[in-house]
Amino acid sequence: MDNKPLAGAEQVRPQPDKVRVERLEEYREDYANSVQVNVSVWDFFLQFGRLKVQSPNDVTFSSFHGVYMSPQQAKALHLVLAQNIAQYESAFGEIRIENPKEVLPNRVDLVQ
Repeated sequence: MDNKPLAGAEQVRPQPDKVRVERLEEYREDYANSVQVNVSVWDFFLQFGRLKVQSPNDVTFSSFHGVYMSPQQAKALHLVLAQNIAQYESAFGEIRIENPKEVLPNRVDLVQ
């Protein structure tokens, strides 16, 4: 008998009993109040830093770390963040963003 999964059948991955998290020697923690996102056909690039606004015309973004992710991993991050934000808001109330247009400007940067 052939044990191949049927077309369209959902495959279940076995879950590990234990996941061990190791921190590499170069591991660092920092605070970011801004994340710049650049997208290409192949990957997402998240650049973490701190935004300092002296005046509306004097803004500095000090970048300190960049992370490349596959589109699949970026989507997984989106889902994990959405789940955690929903849990946070359930426990502590809605997270309000003062000016959402500043967070999501009316433009898309897709570099190919």
